[in-house]
Amino acid sequence: MQTMVKEIRRHLESELIPFWEGLKDEKFGGYYGYMGYDLNLDKTYEKGCILNSRILWFFSNAYMLLGDGKLKEDARHAYEFLRDHCLDREYGGVFWSVACDGRVKDDTKHTYNQAFAIYALSSYYDAVKEEEALELAKELERLIEEKCTDSLGYQEAFTRDFRPRDNEKLSENGVMAQKTMNTLLHVFEAYTELYRVCRDEKTAAKLRGMMDTVADRVYNPKLGRQEVFFDKEWNPLIDLYSYGHDIEAAWLIDRGVNILGDPEYEKKLSPITNEITKHIYERAFDGKALMNEAENGVQDKTRVWWVQAEGIVGFLNGYQKEPDHKEYLNAAETLWEYIKAHLIDQRNGSEWFWAADEKDRPIEKPIVEPWKCPYHNGRMCMEVIRRIGK
Repeated sequence: MQTMVKEIRRHLESELIPFWEGLKDEKFGGYYGYMGYDLNLDKTYEKGCILNSRILWFFSNAYMLLGDGKLKEDARHAYEFLRDHCLDREYGGVFWSVACDGRVKDDTKHTYNQAFAIYALSSYYDAVKEEEALELAKELERLIEEKCTDSLGYQEAFTRDFRPRDNEKLSENGVMAQKTMNTLLHVFEAYTELYRVCRDEKTAAKLRGMMDTVADRVYNPKLGRQEVFFDKEWNPLIDLYSYGHDIEAAWLIDRGVNILGDPEYEKKLSPITNEITKHIYERAFDGKALMNEAENGVQDKTRVWWVQAEGIVGFLNGYQKEPDHKEYLNAAETLWEYIKAHLIDQRNGSEWFWAADEKDRPIEKPIVEPWKCPYHNGRMCMEVIRRIGK
């Protein structure tokens, strides 16, 4: 494992960080939003606000881990763009995307997007103690609670002035979901980070409520998995097993439980996350990589970049909770070997491929776009270093 840690640290410092620093837009601010599979950088492409938030989170955490002052400036560059261009000063909240020069492109307000801004701003506050960033995070939390909730949880998609609209941005697989496991997970993740830095008991209460929703509505104990897409009453809409989201949820929920420090919720949620980890190992790990998902029992064997990254953290977390399960440790190491061999793009000026097919051939999708960012792979690197590095 120490060899793996050294390799991952080297990859983070020598490859991931320089790549994303190279996307800094010195003219208009923020970071460029698109690089094709052909490695052509489109400086005129829109800048996704989720992408910018995730880059802010990445550089903030890299600075806290590595202490390099340049990373602090990288984070500030992302912060100033988010503050000055991604936030809606008229109606509140974060836009979906802006043009390359910072003008509003897509004024959709989505709870998922608000959550990632909270996540990033909370980490940035922790990194540099910028009070303005913490206040912005708290404002977005208040906005979610005031404008994006119903009696059963979080609604998701809205117009600029927060009138409900179709949730096509977080719906897939032929359904239009009103609620999704994905958005709930990342609101939980964001509130966990906000609670970690400010210890507000109102935020803690919301974390408990979300864990109740996971345990009582999202998790399917008969199938040992989370359901994915729901109507407004949390009735599942489709037979879909999202392997990446399940293994990501397992460790993010455990992290939230640990930060909250509530024994009652540890007792309630820890058995669920143990089961999720066990089932992903048994059902999705094929001995070298994680499959993507299964719809109506049909396996999608694509090896998606973020699923492999979350698999490493999820299996490492499972091993740390249950050290008798050495197969989880072995699986984490195996996934790293797969990533090195098939997902890290060795071409000069690139990062990770989006995915590899069942025969381990790279799929020709963008290297950077609104959803392709240093959040999953960068976070995997930092989690491995923090958990087992010396």
